Amino acid sequence: MDSSGATIDLTGDDPSVRARIADRLAAFPFTRVDPPDTRRAAVVIAVTSVDGVHGIWLTKRPDRMREHPGQYALPGGRLDPGEDDIDAGLRELHEEIGVTTGRDDVIGRLDDYPTRSGYVMAPIVVWAGPDRVTALNEDEVATLFFIPMDEVAVEPRFISIPESPRPVIQLPIVGALVHAPTAAVIYQFAEVVLAGRATRVDELEQPVFAWR
Repeated sequence: MDSSGATIDLTGDDPSVRARIADRLAAFPFTRVDPPDTRRAAVVIAVTSVDGVHGIWLTKRPDRMREHPGQYALPGGRLDPGEDDIDAGLRELHEEIGVTTGRDDVIGRLDDYPTRSGYVMAPIVVWAGPDRVTALNEDEVATLFFIPMDEVAVEPRFISIPESPRPVIQLPIVGALVHAPTAAVIYQFAEVVLAGRATRVDELEQPVFAWR
């Protein structure tokens, strides 16, 4: 990891930008955790570009969903039998927003993040290339947002809650406040990839409404 904390250069052609992002991720020793009585899930930070501007995809879940209705989320979900983290992440990326990628498109990983709802979230970083969204799964995605990298790097907010000694992270993006676990994963991506800092996020808390 670049100890200087130098901001990454996102100019140039796609292969050079991909290589710089992959280099940052390769230098980051991500942590895998498997606490007892948890289920694994994978989420995807899909690096894409729209009109030459690089960014990532973020979804908002429909209000009618049984788990975490109306919350902001990265494409992802629980592992099916026989899947590993990467298999599940790539499948969910395709099922939710119609973006087809392969294991060769995976350029790195971030730290596992245990959630209050009983999952361990494994963040997979995928090079999705220029805007290839073909269709949204309306059962799982109410709205799809493209977040340019300068917005990904937004200054986070940290608040206190009486239910936990850990700080709750909020990211002021898409005209709203995005909370952990999604905010924690995006914040770590911004720190590791965009800022070149090996920042851990396991101390960051979720708001109480996301504990269920």
